[in-house]
Amino acid sequence: MSAEPAEAFLRVRGLSKRLGQTQAIAGVDLDAGADELVVVLGPTGAGKSTLLRLIAGLEQPDGGSVTIDGLEVTGREPAARDVALVFQNFSLYPRWTVRRNLAFPLGAPGRNLPGDEIRRRIDWAADLLKITPLLDREASRLSGGEMQRVAVGRAIVRRPRLLLMDEPLTNLDAKLREALRVELVELRRELKAAMIFVTHDQAEALSMADRIVVLSKGRILQTGKPREIYERPASAIVARQLGQPAINLLRVRRDDRRWVASDGTPLMPADGAGAAERLLGIRPEDLSIDAGSAAAAAGAGPGPAVVRVVEYTGPTTTLLCDWAGAAVHILIPRRGAFRPGDRIHPRVNPARAVLFDADPDHQETPHDPA
Repeated sequence: MSAEPAEAFLRVRGLSKRLGQTQAIAGVDLDAGADELVVVLGPTGAGKSTLLRLIAGLEQPDGGSVTIDGLEVTGREPAARDVALVFQNFSLYPRWTVRRNLAFPLGAPGRNLPGDEIRRRIDWAADLLKITPLLDREASRLSGGEMQRVAVGRAIVRRPRLLLMDEPLTNLDAKLREALRVELVELRRELKAAMIFVTHDQAEALSMADRIVVLSKGRILQTGKPREIYERPASAIVARQLGQPAINLLRVRRDDRRWVASDGTPLMPADGAGAAERLLGIRPEDLSIDAGSAAAAAGAGPGPAVVRVVEYTGPTTTLLCDWAGAAVHILIPRRGAFRPGDRIHPRVNPARAVLFDADPDHQETPHDPA
Protein backbone atom coordinates (compact mmCIF):
# COMPACT_ATOMS: atom_id res chain seq x y z
CA MET A 1 0.00 0.00 0.00
CA SER A 2 1.17 3.52 -0.77
CA ALA A 3 1.58 6.11 1.96
CA GLU A 4 -1.33 8.46 2.52
CA PRO A 5 -0.83 12.24 2.23
CA ALA A 6 0.71 13.64 5.43
CA GLU A 7 -2.03 16.22 5.86
CA ALA A 8 -5.26 15.00 4.31
CA PHE A 9 -7.75 17.67 3.34
CA LEU A 10 -10.41 14.98 2.82
CA ARG A 11 -10.45 12.06 5.25
CA VAL A 12 -12.99 9.24 4.87
CA ARG A 13 -13.05 6.53 7.52
CA GLY A 14 -15.05 3.29 7.61
CA LEU A 15 -17.67 4.57 5.18
CA SER A 16 -20.46 2.07 4.49
CA LYS A 17 -23.70 2.21 2.55
CA ARG A 18 -26.25 -0.43 1.62
CA LEU A 19 -28.61 0.14 -1.32
CA GLY A 20 -31.42 -2.38 -1.07
CA GLN A 21 -29.81 -5.82 -0.90
CA THR A 22 -26.46 -4.56 -2.23
CA GLN A 23 -23.57 -3.46 -0.04
CA ALA A 24 -22.59 -0.55 -2.29
CA ILE A 25 -19.79 0.76 -0.04
CA ALA A 26 -18.13 -1.46 2.56
CA GLY A 27 -15.80 0.15 5.10
CA VAL A 28 -13.97 2.53 2.77
CA ASP A 29 -10.99 4.57 4.03
CA LEU A 30 -9.79 7.29 1.64
CA ASP A 31 -7.64 10.41 1.96
CA ALA A 32 -6.89 13.29 -0.41
CA GLY A 33 -4.43 16.11 0.10
CA ALA A 34 -5.42 19.75 -0.34
CA ASP A 35 -3.56 19.87 -3.67
CA GLU A 36 -4.02 16.33 -4.95
CA LEU A 37 -5.93 14.58 -7.71
CA VAL A 38 -7.10 11.15 -6.60
CA VAL A 39 -8.69 8.89 -9.23
CA VAL A 40 -11.07 6.18 -8.05
CA LEU A 41 -10.94 3.43 -10.68
CA GLY A 42 -13.40 0.58 -10.93
CA PRO A 43 -15.89 -1.17 -13.23
CA THR A 44 -19.59 -0.42 -13.41
CA GLY A 45 -21.20 -1.37 -10.11
CA ALA A 46 -18.03 -0.91 -8.06
CA GLY A 47 -19.67 1.81 -5.94
CA LYS A 48 -17.81 4.81 -7.39
CA SER A 49 -20.79 7.15 -7.78
CA THR A 50 -22.22 6.14 -4.40
CA LEU A 51 -18.88 7.02 -2.78
CA LEU A 52 -18.95 10.50 -4.33
CA ARG A 53 -22.55 11.08 -3.29
CA LEU A 54 -21.67 10.13 0.29
CA ILE A 55 -18.75 12.57 0.32
CA ALA A 56 -20.93 15.30 -1.18
CA GLY A 57 -23.75 14.70 1.31
CA LEU A 58 -26.32 13.67 -1.28
CA GLU A 59 -26.56 10.32 0.52
CA GLN A 60 -26.14 9.55 4.21
CA PRO A 61 -23.89 6.61 5.15
CA ASP A 62 -24.95 3.69 7.30
CA GLY A 63 -21.63 3.99 9.11
CA GLY A 64 -18.32 5.81 9.05
CA SER A 65 -17.33 9.46 8.80
CA VAL A 66 -16.35 12.17 6.32
CA THR A 67 -13.99 14.96 7.43
CA ILE A 68 -13.18 17.95 5.22
CA ASP A 69 -10.44 20.37 6.22
CA GLY A 70 -10.46 19.07 9.79
CA LEU A 71 -14.26 19.41 10.21
CA GLU A 72 -16.44 16.31 10.40
CA VAL A 73 -19.32 16.85 7.97
CA THR A 74 -20.93 13.40 7.99
CA GLY A 75 -24.35 14.68 9.08
CA ARG A 76 -24.20 18.05 7.32
CA GLU A 77 -26.17 19.16 4.29
CA PRO A 78 -24.34 19.38 0.92
CA ALA A 79 -24.40 23.18 1.00
CA ALA A 80 -22.39 23.18 4.23
CA ARG A 81 -19.50 21.10 2.80
CA ASP A 82 -17.88 23.50 0.27
CA VAL A 83 -17.93 20.71 -2.32
CA ALA A 84 -18.76 20.81 -6.03
CA LEU A 85 -19.94 17.70 -7.89
CA VAL A 86 -19.79 17.32 -11.67
CA PHE A 87 -21.89 14.51 -13.16
CA GLN A 88 -21.38 12.60 -16.41
CA ASN A 89 -24.56 14.14 -17.80
CA PHE A 90 -24.18 17.87 -18.28
CA SER A 91 -27.19 18.97 -16.19
CA LEU A 92 -27.48 22.41 -17.80
CA TYR A 93 -30.64 24.44 -18.32
CA PRO A 94 -30.93 24.17 -22.11
CA ARG A 95 -32.83 27.45 -22.69
CA TRP A 96 -30.56 29.48 -20.46
CA THR A 97 -27.44 31.16 -21.76
CA VAL A 98 -24.03 29.95 -20.66
CA ARG A 99 -23.72 33.08 -18.52
CA ARG A 100 -26.97 32.37 -16.72
CA ASN A 101 -26.03 28.71 -16.18
CA LEU A 102 -22.73 29.80 -14.64
CA ALA A 103 -24.45 32.40 -12.45
CA PHE A 104 -27.03 29.98 -11.10
CA PRO A 105 -24.97 28.45 -8.22
CA LEU A 106 -23.83 31.92 -7.15
CA GLY A 107 -27.41 32.96 -6.47
CA ALA A 108 -28.06 30.22 -3.93
CA PRO A 109 -29.68 31.32 -0.65
CA GLY A 110 -27.16 32.58 1.86
CA ARG A 111 -24.48 33.59 -0.62
CA ASN A 112 -25.53 37.24 -1.02
CA LEU A 113 -22.85 37.99 -3.58
CA PRO A 114 -22.98 41.45 -5.19
CA GLY A 115 -23.52 41.65 -8.94
CA ASP A 116 -19.96 42.79 -9.63
CA GLU A 117 -18.52 39.78 -7.80
CA ILE A 118 -20.81 37.40 -9.69
CA ARG A 119 -19.68 38.91 -13.01
CA ARG A 120 -16.01 38.65 -11.99
CA ARG A 121 -16.38 34.98 -11.07
CA ILE A 122 -18.20 34.17 -14.32
CA ASP A 123 -15.50 35.90 -16.35
CA TRP A 124 -12.79 34.12 -14.36
CA ALA A 125 -14.31 30.66 -14.88
CA ALA A 126 -15.05 31.33 -18.56
CA ASP A 127 -11.49 32.46 -19.17
CA LEU A 128 -10.02 29.39 -17.45
CA LEU A 129 -12.21 27.04 -19.49
CA LYS A 130 -11.90 28.94 -22.78
CA ILE A 131 -15.64 29.53 -23.11
CA THR A 132 -15.75 33.34 -22.98
CA PRO A 133 -17.08 33.59 -26.60
CA LEU A 134 -19.97 31.30 -25.60
CA LEU A 135 -21.27 33.28 -22.63
CA ASP A 136 -24.34 34.64 -24.44
CA ARG A 137 -25.17 31.44 -26.33
CA GLU A 138 -28.01 29.15 -25.23
CA ALA A 139 -26.83 25.87 -23.73
CA SER A 140 -28.95 23.92 -26.25
CA ARG A 141 -26.72 25.26 -29.04
CA LEU A 142 -23.46 23.96 -27.56
CA SER A 143 -21.46 20.93 -28.63
CA GLY A 144 -20.84 18.09 -26.17
CA GLY A 145 -17.38 19.36 -25.29
CA GLU A 146 -18.64 22.91 -24.80
CA MET A 147 -21.46 21.69 -22.58
CA GLN A 148 -19.03 19.75 -20.41
CA ARG A 149 -16.81 22.81 -20.06
CA VAL A 150 -19.82 24.83 -18.92
CA ALA A 151 -20.77 22.08 -16.45
CA VAL A 152 -17.25 22.22 -14.98
CA GLY A 153 -17.44 26.02 -14.96
CA ARG A 154 -20.67 25.91 -12.98
CA ALA A 155 -18.84 23.77 -10.40
CA ILE A 156 -15.71 25.89 -10.07
CA VAL A 157 -17.40 29.30 -10.16
CA ARG A 158 -18.14 28.90 -6.44
CA ARG A 159 -14.41 28.25 -5.92
CA PRO A 160 -14.93 25.14 -3.79
CA ARG A 161 -11.97 23.52 -2.06
CA LEU A 162 -13.04 20.01 -3.05
CA LEU A 163 -14.07 18.97 -6.57
CA LEU A 164 -15.87 15.67 -7.10
CA MET A 165 -15.99 14.42 -10.71
CA ASP A 166 -18.36 11.56 -11.55
CA GLU A 167 -17.10 10.21 -14.89
CA PRO A 168 -17.47 13.66 -16.51
CA LEU A 169 -15.87 12.64 -19.84
CA THR A 170 -17.84 9.45 -20.50
CA ASN A 171 -20.28 10.97 -23.00
CA LEU A 172 -17.57 12.58 -25.17
CA ASP A 173 -15.72 11.17 -28.17
CA ALA A 174 -12.18 9.82 -27.78
CA LYS A 175 -10.27 12.86 -29.08
CA LEU A 176 -12.28 15.26 -26.95
CA ARG A 177 -11.84 13.07 -23.86
CA GLU A 178 -8.09 13.15 -24.36
CA ALA A 179 -8.04 16.94 -24.72
CA LEU A 180 -10.26 17.53 -21.69
CA ARG A 181 -8.20 15.15 -19.54
CA VAL A 182 -5.25 17.49 -20.00
CA GLU A 183 -7.37 20.56 -19.38
CA LEU A 184 -8.85 19.18 -16.15
CA VAL A 185 -5.40 18.35 -14.77
CA GLU A 186 -4.19 21.88 -15.60
CA LEU A 187 -7.39 23.37 -14.17
CA ARG A 188 -6.97 21.56 -10.86
CA ARG A 189 -3.39 22.81 -10.60
CA GLU A 190 -4.58 26.34 -11.28
CA LEU A 191 -7.29 26.07 -8.62
CA LYS A 192 -4.99 24.33 -6.10
CA ALA A 193 -7.99 22.31 -4.95
CA ALA A 194 -8.39 18.66 -4.04
CA MET A 195 -10.14 16.57 -6.69
CA ILE A 196 -11.69 13.11 -6.51
CA PHE A 197 -12.24 11.85 -10.06
CA VAL A 198 -14.07 8.55 -10.57
CA THR A 199 -13.83 6.56 -13.78
CA HIS A 200 -13.86 3.09 -15.31
CA ASP A 201 -11.38 4.28 -17.97
CA GLN A 202 -7.81 3.18 -17.27
CA ALA A 203 -6.37 5.82 -19.63
CA GLU A 204 -7.94 8.55 -17.51
CA ALA A 205 -6.63 6.98 -14.32
CA LEU A 206 -3.06 6.53 -15.55
CA SER A 207 -2.75 9.92 -17.25
CA MET A 208 -4.47 12.12 -14.64
CA ALA A 209 -3.93 10.71 -11.16
CA ASP A 210 -1.49 11.69 -8.47
CA ARG A 211 -2.78 8.53 -6.78
CA ILE A 212 -5.15 5.79 -7.93
CA VAL A 213 -7.66 4.07 -5.65
CA VAL A 214 -8.86 0.75 -7.09
CA LEU A 215 -12.44 0.03 -6.03
CA SER A 216 -14.29 -3.25 -6.53
CA LYS A 217 -17.66 -4.26 -5.08
CA GLY A 218 -17.56 -1.36 -2.64
CA ARG A 219 -14.11 -2.15 -1.25
CA ILE A 220 -10.72 -0.57 -1.86
CA LEU A 221 -8.29 -3.18 -3.17
CA GLN A 222 -5.18 -1.02 -3.54
CA THR A 223 -4.06 2.60 -3.35
CA GLY A 224 -0.87 3.93 -4.91
CA LYS A 225 0.79 6.01 -7.58
CA PRO A 226 -0.16 5.06 -11.17
CA ARG A 227 3.15 3.34 -11.91
CA GLU A 228 3.01 1.38 -8.65
CA ILE A 229 -0.51 0.13 -9.37
CA TYR A 230 0.41 -0.81 -12.95
CA GLU A 231 3.75 -2.48 -12.27
CA ARG A 232 3.09 -4.00 -8.83
CA PRO A 233 -0.63 -4.73 -8.51
CA ALA A 234 -1.67 -6.26 -5.20
CA SER A 235 -3.93 -8.89 -6.78
CA ALA A 236 -5.03 -10.31 -10.10
CA ILE A 237 -8.22 -8.26 -9.89
CA VAL A 238 -6.21 -5.04 -9.59
CA ALA A 239 -3.84 -6.16 -12.35
CA ARG A 240 -6.67 -6.59 -14.81
CA GLN A 241 -8.07 -3.11 -14.13
CA LEU A 242 -5.08 -1.56 -15.93
CA GLY A 243 -3.41 -2.43 -19.20
CA GLN A 244 -4.44 -2.74 -22.83
CA PRO A 245 -4.12 -5.48 -23.89
CA ALA A 246 -4.90 -6.99 -20.52
CA ILE A 247 -2.21 -8.57 -18.39
CA ASN A 248 -1.53 -12.23 -19.15
CA LEU A 249 -2.43 -14.51 -16.23
CA LEU A 250 -0.96 -18.00 -16.32
CA ARG A 251 -1.44 -20.79 -13.82
CA VAL A 252 1.98 -22.02 -12.76
CA ARG A 253 3.53 -24.55 -10.41
CA ARG A 254 7.01 -24.83 -8.96
CA ASP A 255 9.01 -27.62 -10.59
CA ASP A 256 12.45 -27.93 -9.00
CA ARG A 257 13.68 -24.31 -9.29
CA ARG A 258 11.46 -23.18 -12.16
CA TRP A 259 7.93 -21.93 -12.56
CA VAL A 260 6.24 -24.00 -15.25
CA ALA A 261 2.86 -23.54 -16.91
CA SER A 262 0.00 -26.02 -16.66
CA ASP A 263 1.18 -27.70 -19.88
CA GLY A 264 4.75 -28.03 -18.58
CA THR A 265 6.23 -25.04 -20.43
CA PRO A 266 9.09 -23.60 -18.33
CA LEU A 267 8.61 -19.87 -17.80
CA MET A 268 11.15 -18.43 -15.36
CA PRO A 269 13.30 -19.26 -12.30
CA ALA A 270 11.60 -19.89 -8.96
CA ASP A 271 12.85 -19.70 -5.39
CA GLY A 272 11.69 -22.11 -2.72
CA ALA A 273 9.44 -19.73 -0.78
CA GLY A 274 5.65 -19.55 -0.77
CA ALA A 275 2.95 -21.72 -2.30
CA ALA A 276 3.85 -24.27 -4.94
CA GLU A 277 0.95 -23.20 -7.19
CA ARG A 278 0.54 -19.55 -8.13
CA LEU A 279 -0.87 -17.24 -10.76
CA LEU A 280 1.83 -15.58 -12.87
CA GLY A 281 1.02 -12.11 -14.20
CA ILE A 282 3.07 -10.74 -17.08
CA ARG A 283 2.22 -7.63 -19.12
CA PRO A 284 2.19 -8.09 -22.94
CA GLU A 285 5.06 -5.60 -23.29
CA ASP A 286 7.18 -7.63 -20.84
CA LEU A 287 7.28 -10.69 -23.08
CA SER A 288 10.10 -10.72 -25.63
CA ILE A 289 10.52 -12.98 -28.63
CA ASP A 290 13.64 -15.14 -28.92
CA ALA A 291 14.87 -14.99 -32.50
CA GLY A 292 17.05 -18.09 -32.01
CA SER A 293 14.68 -21.02 -32.45
CA ALA A 294 17.59 -23.45 -32.34
CA ALA A 295 18.42 -22.43 -28.77
CA ALA A 296 14.81 -22.85 -27.71
CA ALA A 297 14.63 -26.25 -29.37
CA ALA A 298 17.71 -27.29 -27.41
CA GLY A 299 15.90 -26.56 -24.16
CA ALA A 300 17.46 -23.17 -23.35
CA GLY A 301 14.10 -21.41 -23.17
CA PRO A 302 10.33 -21.88 -23.03
CA GLY A 303 8.49 -23.81 -25.72
CA PRO A 304 7.16 -22.37 -28.98
CA ALA A 305 3.99 -20.31 -29.34
CA VAL A 306 1.68 -20.28 -32.35
CA VAL A 307 0.57 -16.85 -33.59
CA ARG A 308 -3.23 -16.75 -34.10
CA VAL A 309 -3.99 -13.05 -34.62
CA VAL A 310 -1.82 -10.07 -35.59
CA GLU A 311 -3.20 -6.62 -34.72
CA TYR A 312 -1.31 -3.65 -36.14
CA THR A 313 -2.08 -0.52 -34.13
CA GLY A 314 0.43 2.01 -35.51
CA PRO A 315 3.32 2.36 -33.05
CA THR A 316 3.03 -1.27 -31.90
CA THR A 317 1.77 -4.67 -33.02
CA THR A 318 -0.15 -7.05 -30.76
CA LEU A 319 0.19 -10.78 -31.24
CA LEU A 320 -2.42 -13.15 -29.84
CA CYS A 321 -0.74 -16.51 -29.42
CA ASP A 322 -1.43 -19.99 -28.11
CA TRP A 323 1.35 -20.56 -25.57
CA ALA A 324 1.88 -22.26 -22.23
CA GLY A 325 -1.64 -23.67 -22.30
CA ALA A 326 -3.32 -20.27 -22.63
CA ALA A 327 -4.17 -17.43 -25.02
CA VAL A 328 -1.36 -14.90 -24.51
CA HIS A 329 -0.93 -11.34 -25.79
CA ILE A 330 2.53 -10.09 -26.75
CA LEU A 331 3.18 -6.43 -27.56
CA ILE A 332 6.04 -5.80 -29.99
CA PRO A 333 7.38 -2.79 -31.94
CA ARG A 334 5.59 -2.12 -35.22
CA ARG A 335 8.62 -3.22 -37.21
CA GLY A 336 7.91 -6.83 -36.22
CA ALA A 337 6.75 -8.90 -39.20
CA PHE A 338 4.65 -11.89 -38.14
CA ARG A 339 1.74 -13.73 -39.68
CA PRO A 340 -0.91 -16.09 -38.30
CA GLY A 341 0.52 -19.59 -38.06
CA ASP A 342 4.10 -18.47 -37.30
CA ARG A 343 5.88 -20.29 -34.49
CA ILE A 344 7.75 -18.03 -32.07
CA HIS A 345 9.57 -18.42 -28.76
CA PRO A 346 8.37 -15.93 -26.09
CA ARG A 347 10.49 -15.19 -23.04
CA VAL A 348 9.25 -13.82 -19.71
CA ASN A 349 11.14 -10.93 -18.13
CA PRO A 350 11.37 -12.22 -14.54
CA ALA A 351 12.02 -8.73 -13.15
CA ARG A 352 8.65 -7.57 -14.49
CA ALA A 353 6.57 -10.64 -13.63
CA VAL A 354 4.21 -10.67 -10.63
CA LEU A 355 3.10 -13.74 -8.71
CA PHE A 356 -0.37 -13.84 -7.18
CA ASP A 357 -2.15 -16.32 -4.95
CA ALA A 358 -3.83 -18.91 -7.14
CA ASP A 359 -7.44 -17.91 -7.73
CA PRO A 360 -9.69 -20.50 -9.37
CA ASP A 361 -12.08 -17.75 -10.48
CA HIS A 362 -9.49 -15.39 -11.97
CA GLN A 363 -10.95 -15.72 -15.46
CA GLU A 364 -14.09 -14.00 -14.14
CA THR A 365 -12.15 -11.03 -12.74
CA PRO A 366 -13.84 -7.76 -13.75
CA HIS A 367 -11.94 -5.93 -16.47
CA ASP A 368 -12.68 -2.75 -18.43
CA PRO A 369 -10.87 -2.89 -21.76
CA ALA A 370 -11.22 0.84 -22.50
